[in-house]
Amino acid sequence: MGDIRDKRLPPEQYARNFADSHPPLTPAQALVEADRCYFCYDAPCVQSCPTAIDIPSFIRKIATGDPKGAAKDILTQNIMGSVCARVCPTEVLCEGVCVRTAQEERPVRIGALQRYATDWLFDAGVQLFKAGPASGRHVAVVGGGPAGLGCAHRLATLGHKVTVFDARPKLGGLNEYGVAAYKVTGGIAQHEVDYLLAVGNIDVQTGKVLGRDIALAQLRRDHDAVFLGIGLAGVNGLGIEDGGISGVHDAIKYIETLRQAKDLSALPVGRRIVVIGGGMTAIDIACQTKRLGAEDVTIVYRRGAEQMGASHKERDWAQVNGVRIKHWSQPLRLVTANGALTGIEFEYTKAQASGRLAGTGEKFTLEADMVFKAIGQVLVTDPFVEGGKQVLEMRDGRIEADDDGQTSLAGVWAGGDCVAGGLDLTVAAVENGKRAAASIDAWFHNNVLRAAPAKGAAHG
Repeated sequence: MGDIRDKRLPPEQYARNFADSHPPLTPAQALVEADRCYFCYDAPCVQSCPTAIDIPSFIRKIATGDPKGAAKDILTQNIMGSVCARVCPTEVLCEGVCVRTAQEERPVRIGALQRYATDWLFDAGVQLFKAGPASGRHVAVVGGGPAGLGCAHRLATLGHKVTVFDARPKLGGLNEYGVAAYKVTGGIAQHEVDYLLAVGNIDVQTGKVLGRDIALAQLRRDHDAVFLGIGLAGVNGLGIEDGGISGVHDAIKYIETLRQAKDLSALPVGRRIVVIGGGMTAIDIACQTKRLGAEDVTIVYRRGAEQMGASHKERDWAQVNGVRIKHWSQPLRLVTANGALTGIEFEYTKAQASGRLAGTGEKFTLEADMVFKAIGQVLVTDPFVEGGKQVLEMRDGRIEADDDGQTSLAGVWAGGDCVAGGLDLTVAAVENGKRAAASIDAWFHNNVLRAAPAKGAAHG
């Protein structure tokens, strides 16, 4: 066992390290920032927003003292706009194309303004949405993350009854379990879920795992349509032998534990940390272990900075937090002593003319008490095998679906990370759910649906 222990910091330091990383705008700051917007016609920021929020419109409402109207503009397009304001990579989406950047090299702080409006609404306790007149239709939504909840909320407003099934005790998906704690503080993820569910017409069944407690075939029999927003539950391997060696961890699982911990000082962390990966999860786990008291934290990525999934802003944030990032290196083997991890050996890499990656033969070793795998997740496809056959078409290991989320199986839609070709962003997942809800509603109205069978009593 390496140097892994809890209580590395003074008790009061944990609260400071995991406080809100970007405090909200004050009303005066919001007005000043809103006044910087040019309210562009055919604004590029709107074009770059996956949920097509009318950004100039909501900013204008803030500028004229109407935060409620601003929040309505946001939440009508993106019901999870509060958490998205905190976690969206705005630097590569709306703010990345802001015309203010060309003039002042500083975009309008769209994300901060979005947070200002939605926080105002939640603090005021104003509910903007209500369930539509009952349609008699009942939809099963599997997965209570951004895609599933985005779909459920829109279906409820259209008058359809929804049951959301989720494996975990709480809804919210990555917003609740998978995002760095200093990004989403103060219980805002659950507050947003509560606001969303308050629309009515949505039942929730937690602790239900697809393939274990519920089956796709049964859901299809008991409901008029099914939406799958199940995310990616499997974890990629390191590509080297790591079985049975203590100190090797799945970054997502550790972040989940951290997010749910009541006492962060009780969470064991190593003195020397190595993170394998180049995406947002790699940045999140690296920064959080550093803030738990780890002394040396290094992210190792097999390609260059420009190929990393994490944006330049996230990479800068990691380095501000004291995290070192090494590029063009791939893991070769774990180094152990007496069965415990002591380090990890890497080989330098280079891109060939074809773009393929190759090792150079040059090696180096980093000492490590803990190694975190943050090299992507995979879809668990077992629940889609019936009678020995795959019932859903797949592409690149994910569910094949059209632009509206319709899968190859009649009456089954899918969205979010489990679908091939997506952006793997919270905001994109919400949009997937919203579009699928519209498609399901249209399907009902077009009378494509077969005569609805008697619904299972267990699902109401």
